[in-house]
Amino acid sequence: MESLNRELSWLDFNTRVLQEANDDENPILERLKFLGIFSNNRDEFFRVRIATLRRMQKLAPSNSDEHKRLTENLDKIMAQVLLQENEYNIIFRRVLLGLKKHNIHFLNERKLNKQQEDFAQTYFKNNIRPKLFPIILDYFNAGRVLSDQAIYLAVELTDSKKTKKTQHILIEVPHELPRFLKTETKGDRTNIMFIEDVIRHNLPAMFNALGYDQIEAFIIKFTRDAELNIDNDVSKSFLAIMEESVKKRSKGIPVRFVYDKNIPKDLLDKIINKLHITTKNYQLRGGGRYHNLKDLMSFPNLRQELLFNVLQPIDHPEISDKKSIFKQLLQKDIFFNFPYHSFGHIIDFLREASIDPKVRSIKMTFYRAARDSSAMNALINAARNGKSVTVFLEIQARFDEQANIQWTQRLQNEGVRVIATIPGMKIHAKMILIRRKEMGENRFYSNISTGNFNESTAKVYSDYSLLTANQEIGSDLYNFFELLESRYRPPKLKHLYISPFHIREFFEEKVNREIENKQKGLESWMILKFNSISDLDIVNLLYRASNRGVKTDLIIRGINILQCGIQGFSENLNAFSIVGRYLEHARLFVFANGGQPEFYISSADLMTRNLDHRFEIVCPILDKSIQKQLMDIIQLQMNDTLKYRSLNFGVLNQYTRRNINLPALNSQEATHQYFANLKLQKQ
Repeated sequence: MESLNRELSWLDFNTRVLQEANDDENPILERLKFLGIFSNNRDEFFRVRIATLRRMQKLAPSNSDEHKRLTENLDKIMAQVLLQENEYNIIFRRVLLGLKKHNIHFLNERKLNKQQEDFAQTYFKNNIRPKLFPIILDYFNAGRVLSDQAIYLAVELTDSKKTKKTQHILIEVPHELPRFLKTETKGDRTNIMFIEDVIRHNLPAMFNALGYDQIEAFIIKFTRDAELNIDNDVSKSFLAIMEESVKKRSKGIPVRFVYDKNIPKDLLDKIINKLHITTKNYQLRGGGRYHNLKDLMSFPNLRQELLFNVLQPIDHPEISDKKSIFKQLLQKDIFFNFPYHSFGHIIDFLREASIDPKVRSIKMTFYRAARDSSAMNALINAARNGKSVTVFLEIQARFDEQANIQWTQRLQNEGVRVIATIPGMKIHAKMILIRRKEMGENRFYSNISTGNFNESTAKVYSDYSLLTANQEIGSDLYNFFELLESRYRPPKLKHLYISPFHIREFFEEKVNREIENKQKGLESWMILKFNSISDLDIVNLLYRASNRGVKTDLIIRGINILQCGIQGFSENLNAFSIVGRYLEHARLFVFANGGQPEFYISSADLMTRNLDHRFEIVCPILDKSIQKQLMDIIQLQMNDTLKYRSLNFGVLNQYTRRNINLPALNSQEATHQYFANLKLQKQ
């Protein structure tokens, strides 16, 4: 049976995000932010996936089967995108009505009272006007590039007396200012204006003096191809090549151009002509008055009662501020599940290492770092304190390239050894290795995580993280770091598995063992949690396991090309997704192993890029108490009745566990309570 389309499956994931925006059980301001997340996801989808398909289509001979297949695929995708956008607009209107019920109102420039006009004029004069630099379209330089991270007002200036020629102008809306402005609060009423409406209100003050008395402004927005065109100049360092490539990204081909559908045709035609935008390949789309609604993600938290109840990160009960983390790790492994646990423990781990006189070296990988990273600052402090610090900073991390280039330069200036990225092979594994001199011998302390060492995303991404003093795992990590430094043959490891060398074979071996155990009458099942699956060999392996009777539960956040739950074909595969206040980002593989379950956490998804073209890691969880915790929290997700969506054939994205006389269970909130109870039990 044919697998599901990868791009359409990704759109199905974004539908689940849209469901959260439409869910009346979610607080109204959170629903608004889910609309922002949906919009942000859609932008990235166009910048990456649509752009890739368009490039492939352009390269395929026009009359070839490949060109036809790609064209049909793009047609299906764009049809689904249009359906989602229509649904988005309906939900957006519903949310705005919901906000009005809570006395939160959006105002535009057309209906303002005197106090609101005064606010708009004062804010414009003091904050916006100095940042506006109008571009006259008639003199627009064809070499100039408009940003796809910004929105623009396309302005038409007309003289009703016909004494002046109509002018067309572009104005970039300042992105460094808040998109949403609170005009005033009167009683319990809150009024909000889009910043572009404040600009619209003040356009007459800008242009009346030039003799124009009819002024209209319409939002336009670009989405560009985000692919980096890597220069092969061997005389340059890869860092320099990447830095130049990131700058060139701003000139990427537009894959989408959206505009206010009410824009005058002559103005639209002039913009299209001046910016050399073609009408091919789905680039143009008329829409509503507002665009770039990803900014809703940062909508102001006006009232706490209209937001999710606060779930404070829990201090881990097995870590004491009065005792060295290294000494505590000698007692047992420590497991974190962020954001339920405080990410501050990882910062404390690094901070202690930076000042501990027994610590000789720190090695660490970074994929995406926080803007003001305490983890980075701890490493810099360690270097200043004479430690040998080595960082593998992945400057190929999409959309974080520039930030990582800047961190690379700062770390190098502070004496940290930064190992250059391996072109074409991203280092996606998340790991820390600390070498400490104890009783004249080296002892390793390790941290292996499913997510980034990023304090910001750790507040909203659900990830697993293991701290261990297991010396065999530490030695494996040491060998892994040696591989990254030397880039030669793969190391021999005792506990860890790494791609591109081992993880595919590891997974095939474990699944085939479950198939054999099923045939022997032994306990046989699997629980697999990850973000995406698109590797055809792994998909076919799971189909084979299902056909041999191995029951498998798959918890998949995003892309899933498996067709699950089909009688006679894949009835033993049950796939579902949890989408809620936190982004499910952890990867976990559990195998029955004949009644002695094995648990593994990983940085890798089951995608070809992760298995064959990235450095990833799979780490066993050996501690029985941690294994129990993992099984307990996975069972919470399997029993979720509120955020559980089926991914099975025929019931895709349906809340199949709601309204079937089961107690209400939100697994994310229940997980927080689970760890809170564990802490109480330890006290």
